[in-house]
This record gives sequence, C-alpha cells and structure tokens, in this order.
Amino acid sequence: MYRTNSKLLLATFLLPVFLLLWAPTCFAELADRDKPMHLEADQVIMDDARKISTFTGNVRLSQGSLLIRGDKIIVVQDKNGNKHATAYGNTAEFRQKREGLNGYVEGYGERIEYDTHTETVNFHEKARLKRDRDEVSGDHITYNAKTEVFQVNSSDTNPMNGPPQRVRAVLQPKSKEAATSPSAPDTLPIPSKSPAPTK
Repeated sequence: MYRTNSKLLLATFLLPVFLLLWAPTCFAELADRDKPMHLEADQVIMDDARKISTFTGNVRLSQGSLLIRGDKIIVVQDKNGNKHATAYGNTAEFRQKREGLNGYVEGYGERIEYDTHTETVNFHEKARLKRDRDEVSGDHITYNAKTEVFQVNSSDTNPMNGPPQRVRAVLQPKSKEAATSPSAPDTLPIPSKSPAPTK
C-alpha cells in the first residue's frame, strides 16, 4: 500500500413504489465499454493486495464519453479485471453521450455506483437523472446501459415521519418540428400498468 499527493491519471408520474421507464432511443455510447478508465484526484491510496484504490479530492473518472465526478471515488477490481467504482459527494455527477446522437444522459446523487461488468449505474440519495429536457427523480435510480432501462424507486420512509416519498418525472412536450418527424420519440415513455387486450 502506498500514498501519493500528486495529480494522478489511472487506466443515477408519480408512482408510490417504483417507476420503470423504457427508452429505446437512449443508448449509451457503445464504444465506451472498450475504452480504458482514467482517474484524476488530489490524493490516492492504493491497496494492491485487495485491489482497492481510494481517490480523494476533486476526483474525476472518465471512460470514453462517460464521466463521473465526486469528492471521493473508491475503485474495486475483481479477479477478472472488472471494476466497480463508487463516487461520493454533495453532489456526485454522472454524464455519458448517447449513441449516435448529440445528447447526453446526466445523473446526480450523493452516491453513484458504476459497474463495468454489468454496465449499470446506480444513483442513491437525492437522485436525479436527465435526458435532454426530461427529468426523473427519486431516492434510488438505476440506469442499465445494456437494456436501456431506467428504474426509479422511492424511499420507504420519510425523514419527517410522514408518508413515503414518491418518485417524480417531468416529461417535456415535443416541439412542432419533432412532432411531424418520422424519427423515434425522444421522450421517456410511460408504460401502462397492464398491456391493452388485443382483438
């Protein structure tokens, strides 16, 4: 185990319990998974035996177009080389380019967990996720880059001993030009509770 203080570079509708959003046009930048992971920080502690690296002080993690910022990021590597990064901050930030588009997916939370093996990002505590002008918020948000699914969960309890908190979403209307365009919709669709019967 060793410590260094120099800058280092090393290769997150209103439903009571959960909201599942399917966004077929919201793909993560597919090339990101094959890019090396880079980290910058004011300080790092590296434990080679346990394969754990702790970065503190204005930490920046990047992998292709993916970017995570936080006050502290802990990276754990398994025996297969897969990495699990946990970012802490007030507030930690996530950003990733959408495949084939100019837009980005952005997320925020007091804790963000990124897993390179499952290609999932979890946002915890005061979690928010934005795509263009659409936004969802809740206590916990999971973004799966493989299945292009967002899942938003509310907290079971309220800090003020009130009713459970609810998840929220703001879906902006499409412009007139977009409404007449034959391209795929750019909003986050809300699935119905049960499929409509077919005739």
